Amino acid sequence: MKPQPQKQLRLPALQIRQGRSRLIYSFAVDGKLLPQFTSISRIARDEQQAIQGYQRPEVLSHIAQIRQYVESEAPLLPNSIVVAFDQRVRFVADRKKAASPYSQTGTIVIPLNGRATESKPGWIVDGQQRVAAIREARVKSFPISVVGFIAANDDEQREQFILVNSTKPLPKGLIYELLPTTSARLPDLLQRRRFPALLLDILNHSEDSPLCGMIQTPTTPGGIIKDNSILKMLENSLSDGVLYRFRSPDGPGGDIESMVAVVQNFWTAVRQIFQRAWGLPPRQSRLMHGAGIISLGFLMDAIADRHRTPPVVPVDVFAADLLSLRDECRWTDGYWDFGPGAQRKWNEIQNTTRDIQMLSNHLLVRYKALVWNRRN
Repeated sequence: MKPQPQKQLRLPALQIRQGRSRLIYSFAVDGKLLPQFTSISRIARDEQQAIQGYQRPEVLSHIAQIRQYVESEAPLLPNSIVVAFDQRVRFVADRKKAASPYSQTGTIVIPLNGRATESKPGWIVDGQQRVAAIREARVKSFPISVVGFIAANDDEQREQFILVNSTKPLPKGLIYELLPTTSARLPDLLQRRRFPALLLDILNHSEDSPLCGMIQTPTTPGGIIKDNSILKMLENSLSDGVLYRFRSPDGPGGDIESMVAVVQNFWTAVRQIFQRAWGLPPRQSRLMHGAGIISLGFLMDAIADRHRTPPVVPVDVFAADLLSLRDECRWTDGYWDFGPGAQRKWNEIQNTTRDIQMLSNHLLVRYKALVWNRRN
């Protein structure tokens, strides 16, 4: 029996050249057909805790709103769906000469799966909510504009997903969790956060880390510490704290093993000294709150500055210095004493620049008075 020829979707398309070698393809297709050749690459972690996929879950309320609009009398969705194709998709240029040096008309050829178990050749990089809404809409068809590119691998898909979505109201945690898996040049803010995000990823998924599983990200939604708080703590230390010692002189990066060891040692000591406040939700413990995390990060740098040998400060050294501050801290009850007329109830400390600075200064001043000046 002869094998059945593979079904194909052949659509008029415009090939556009960007830069020296990048090609994108613009074409129109019935949105009802998109599920036949595209899928969603959901963000998750495999058994080795490596990132798989890159998309957030569908937002049902958003999809419902778009669906109602698509079903209305005169809907208009002018923005293109962005799709990353694999090497099975090809472009056949028209024989006639291109009308411009950067564009060429032709046909994009997209294979359609013969079996449900086969992988689809396209992954939606941007527009998953619109695609879902069109799929569910009670309309016979709905033509949509698509911009596609052929990606070499998963890394390129993630890079394009980050670049496309970094300026949109997408959960920042999703972007930050994907940063360590990319290598492309990104906007400055994301470029600066890529290395701290790598450290965060290690701290959150190493079994010997006191912070393992405690940092809230899209793949660890049960974490109690906001990822942004950890990122700010790491960024501060990388800028001019203990982690700066281990940075590469050539730019981002450096001795990752030593950096992770220092941070793990410090937070292991924090867990030992402040046991009652450890592991509680931020509303019950300001130790797990953004203000506490960032302020303690400055204290980590101060303790490490006092103990410069060995470079990776041991847990017991951190713990000994923290012990002197235990009675000064009001993580779960009581009042912080910030000076005359400046008492604050424990849960009045907020994750604001002013409160973080006030708490950080208080901890550092008390540390200098109780430990540094007395023992140096």
